[in-house]
Amino acid sequence: MKQERIDRINELARKAKTVGLTPEEIAERDVLRREYIDAVKASLCGQLDNTYIVDEHGNKRPLKKRSGGRLQ
Repeated sequence: MKQERIDRINELARKAKTVGLTPEEIAERDVLRREYIDAVKASLCGQLDNTYIVDEHGNKRPLKKRSGGRLQ
């Protein structure tokens, strides 16, 4: 996510605490928040896809996906 988008989220958060937001700004904030959450989740999934478990014998194995889409 670009820094300008994060800065805008923070700007809207500050404004919401002080003077409040217009309905258009609330809609923009919701879109930006969803975009941010999706970016964080994608980054975390990328990290977990490249995470390996090393057992006591030194064998590496990737994390397995559990039912429900979570990693095990």
